[in-house]
Amino acid sequence: MRKHVLTIISLLVFFGVYGQDELPQIGIYEKLDEYIPENLTFMNDKGVEVNLSEVIDKPTVITMVYYNCPGICSPLLDGVADVIDRNDMTIGEDYQVLTISFNWEENWQLGANKKENYLKQINKDINVDGWPFMAGDSANIMSLVNAMGYGFKKEGEDYIHAAAIIMLSPEGKITRYLYGTTFLPFDLKMAAVEAAAGKSGPTINKVLEYCFSYDAEGKGYVFNITKVSATLILFFALTMFLWLVFTRNKRKKSHI
Repeated sequence: MRKHVLTIISLLVFFGVYGQDELPQIGIYEKLDEYIPENLTFMNDKGVEVNLSEVIDKPTVITMVYYNCPGICSPLLDGVADVIDRNDMTIGEDYQVLTISFNWEENWQLGANKKENYLKQINKDINVDGWPFMAGDSANIMSLVNAMGYGFKKEGEDYIHAAAIIMLSPEGKITRYLYGTTFLPFDLKMAAVEAAAGKSGPTINKVLEYCFSYDAEGKGYVFNITKVSATLILFFALTMFLWLVFTRNKRKKSHI
């Protein structure tokens, strides 16, 4: 029996490792209730160097993009502009949005130009300082993305990365991840209210992120049939193995 238990434990460990990405390089690995580092500095869209910890003084949405992205970044920022336009909170007072380029080769001027484009999509009057576009150096960028669990990989001139917004409390604590490129005003408001109170919440959409991935060429999400199928096969294989082990043990006991 001890041999069987050790075998089961080994399989569980194997399946646990197999079910995860080999390296936490691409994707989002949630770090709820952790804090972003202090003393991170970025250039805002006015060319002013700011300390991120000092800027985050209210519920804050972080959107990680790169400004020359040919794929998912534009739909993501379209979605952010849309939810800013549709929700009943006041940006710059009730919450703020920080869009930060994770490509350290991009500068703040490029961010300022992009900001003008997305502000045109918002039909109501807003405080434009409530949605700064930022750029930074590699050290500050990597420190931030590692703290938030945001992984990306460069391929040629472009990057492979996920689409999500990350909510921080006024103290810089990570409280919520919202995945995708479109967001409901209610979801954003609840995330902001929870962040203001310092409360965090799990993300149900994490399951969707596991089952679907973004196709940069097709500019849409596709079903990860290989990953999901492999997971199901491993699950049923483990279930069958456990059933055989316990059935065998039961038969042995019945013959004693």
